[in-house]
Amino acid sequence: MSVAEPRRIVLFRHAKADWPQVTDHERPLAERGRKDAAVAGRRLADTGVPFDLTLCSTAARTRETWKLAVHELPQRPKTVYEERVYEASPGELIAVLNETPDDVRNLILVGHNPGIQGLAEVLSGSAEGDARERMSRRGFPAAAFALVSFEGSWKTLEPGVATLLDYWAPSE
Repeated sequence: MSVAEPRRIVLFRHAKADWPQVTDHERPLAERGRKDAAVAGRRLADTGVPFDLTLCSTAARTRETWKLAVHELPQRPKTVYEERVYEASPGELIAVLNETPDDVRNLILVGHNPGIQGLAEVLSGSAEGDARERMSRRGFPAAAFALVSFEGSWKTLEPGVATLLDYWAPSE
């Protein structure tokens, strides 16, 4: 693939987690989270984007979110569980994304707030339609995702270079 072709990234926050007596890393999804993860997967499928790779935090709630969402996609992308995504800042997430091989065109990043929301905001130098207004109004609740696009190699991904194409959040 040519690096001149647009690349797309879905910045996907894990679904609603439960609060049992376990470490934060091991928190599972709540019942609502399990439902919202599947709905988010169907909405990801509706984008029509053929995803090549998913980078998923190693936390239980992100792994469970992805497991439920991926079943809704027409093609299952390769999944890499990346411990650096857990509790990562937007800058740390950009560093992880900069390591992506250039044969990957479309990627899903399944992570946590505030990093995922911050990354969506910092990458998006522009936006289509009302996507930015909807994201600003709703914030980034559990199971929400932003779809951004940029041109160039993964090594060139930096603040402001992407366009926010779409934003989706489950209804409350």
